[in-house]
Amino acid sequence: MDETIYPGIVSCLGLLVYYFTLYQSGMARGKFDVQAPSHEGPEAYQCYVRAHQNTLEHLVLFLPGLWLFAFAVDHIWAAGIGLLWPVGRLLYALGYYKAPEKRTIGLLISMPPIYIFVVGALIAFAMKVFEQL
Repeated sequence: MDETIYPGIVSCLGLLVYYFTLYQSGMARGKFDVQAPSHEGPEAYQCYVRAHQNTLEHLVLFLPGLWLFAFAVDHIWAAGIGLLWPVGRLLYALGYYKAPEKRTIGLLISMPPIYIFVVGALIAFAMKVFEQL
């Protein structure tokens, strides 16, 4: 089986969650009457913007980490661990839309995959270097 399928599906899910936060941020602009290009608005509006921005900040770590781990360690493990990220980010955003303090559980679910991917890939690549010595 093609080893890109499962990490590819997880990547698409991550991008869909990102797009969801983008869409919600745009809809909040109308809901709270915040005219572009301003990001100034009520705290409730800021929660939508921050959920979107924070998801983008994490996406740039998640996607390369997922693929590096899939390549260096295992594509099935990468996809399985990677599923936590879109689930966590969705919970993060939905919680943040209600109140800033309700975003924590989503953050706690979505952060470990990033650390696992980056550290795991680094260890796997280092082991491959040492095998060649």
